[in-house]
Amino acid sequence: MSHPTSYRVTPLIDPERGPAGHRLAWLAADADGSPAGSAFLRLFTAAGQQHLAELAINVHPTERRRGAGSRLLDAAVTAARADSRRCVIAQAREGQPGDHFLAARGFRRVMTLTYARLALAEADPAALDSLVEAPHPGYRLISWDGTVPDELAETFTASRSAMDDMPMEGTDFGRVVWDVDRVRAAAAAVARRGELLETVAAVHAASGEIVGFTELVVPAGGVGDAQHYGTGVLPEHRGRGLAVWMKAESIRRARERHPELAGLLTDTAGDNPSMRSINDGLGYRATHRTFEYQLDL
Repeated sequence: MSHPTSYRVTPLIDPERGPAGHRLAWLAADADGSPAGSAFLRLFTAAGQQHLAELAINVHPTERRRGAGSRLLDAAVTAARADSRRCVIAQAREGQPGDHFLAARGFRRVMTLTYARLALAEADPAALDSLVEAPHPGYRLISWDGTVPDELAETFTASRSAMDDMPMEGTDFGRVVWDVDRVRAAAAAVARRGELLETVAAVHAASGEIVGFTELVVPAGGVGDAQHYGTGVLPEHRGRGLAVWMKAESIRRARERHPELAGLLTDTAGDNPSMRSINDGLGYRATHRTFEYQLDL
């Protein structure tokens, strides 16, 4: 049986500061000074999300149920209130300690995310070719690596509003407002980690404007699993198969350009059946679920 332990919680300096937000951090240590856990609180500062903070708490397995997590949570919530935040969100894997911890401390479950993986060795090249080469009258595909080229920056930034109506279930996530500077900053952040951002976009031939996009972040060295970021199509161009087209091209490019890459990872909200159907049709298989929790302050 575990017993409560006295922990000292120390604020840390986190140098990470970007145009969309910054983080506060804390370390919990026991009476001997041994680290027991940590907490990070991201304070969003971009327009449309200034009410929001995002929490991540990690406690060493041997220190759980002794009070370290609660002490870290108290410090983070106090800081969020002091910064006039309206809510704090946190994510936990289904059935894991964080799931039970958040539910027991006043957080409510607001969204379910299903994670899925495509094993590239199992992808069917002929099927991908068929999807990519199928005609989509009035549209064409383009692609680039890293930061969007200057000549495409404005139209690509405008196309990101395709994510504005992305299902968020009950999460008070606000509206992410994109401008060219933010688009470039996001790409730069990926590059600083040593990763490669690959984008495939659909262009409306008549207007020359980008009307849809899908993003893939490939790990350094092109080994392991790559992670899908956003995929979106502007509302007036939906129903034409553009999302499947772009994703199939992204998969095909990943196979051809990164032969050591093992798989592609994605996650989808529970109330987004159309994207779930696209992923299922492309061969992605569910691996686990996580829950988004929210604490209203």
